[in-house]
Amino acid sequence: MSISFEKVESKRNIKDAIYTEVIPAGLGYMKPLYKGQTLRIEDTHGNQGLDFLCYDLHNPEDHYSSTQTICRQKNIYINVGTTLVTESGKELLKITADTCTCQDTLGGACACESNTVRYGHHTLHMRTCRDTFLECISEFAGQYSKVDLVPNVNIFAQILKLPDNTFEFLDGISAPGSYIEFEALNDTMILISNCPQINNPCSGFAPTTNQIYIFDK
Repeated sequence: MSISFEKVESKRNIKDAIYTEVIPAGLGYMKPLYKGQTLRIEDTHGNQGLDFLCYDLHNPEDHYSSTQTICRQKNIYINVGTTLVTESGKELLKITADTCTCQDTLGGACACESNTVRYGHHTLHMRTCRDTFLECISEFAGQYSKVDLVPNVNIFAQILKLPDNTFEFLDGISAPGSYIEFEALNDTMILISNCPQINNPCSGFAPTTNQIYIFDK
């Protein structure tokens, strides 16, 4: 398997998208992506991180696995050529284009508990990506619950692994219009939180919108 960490542009034209949606900062997106379709996530204004999860559409318990994905590609960062796989090893999504090359598999979603450690107890009341995830899955009660919120991918987020095995959340590097595309290798449920955190440098301290495009085969 070949993984490229160079910018790779898509040949697709957004005019050909069959669906598009703007995700405001702090809100989420949860919809199916069917086999053969391609999902593009665009950072509208730049420097806006988001949290990303995916599930086998027909078996919600079989969720994205950071461990399986990292072991398969032997790298903690993902880019064009990476295939996101589930706990069972099922292939869900393949990255086919990426103009940012700044996606992380280890940082996890922001939550009230972690934010108080990182930024101070005064942030306890602030909205987090975990809040958004919980709101999204509540619309699919009976299929998903909070136990399905597993370690996620951080898109457009620069999270650096240091030599002492600690991590540093750095300023985002995505430019306005940066995007990443995923091709569905199997029917997949997509779950996104557009990060609301004003404290996180991955979102430029001023959260903005992302945009979704879906293309047919």
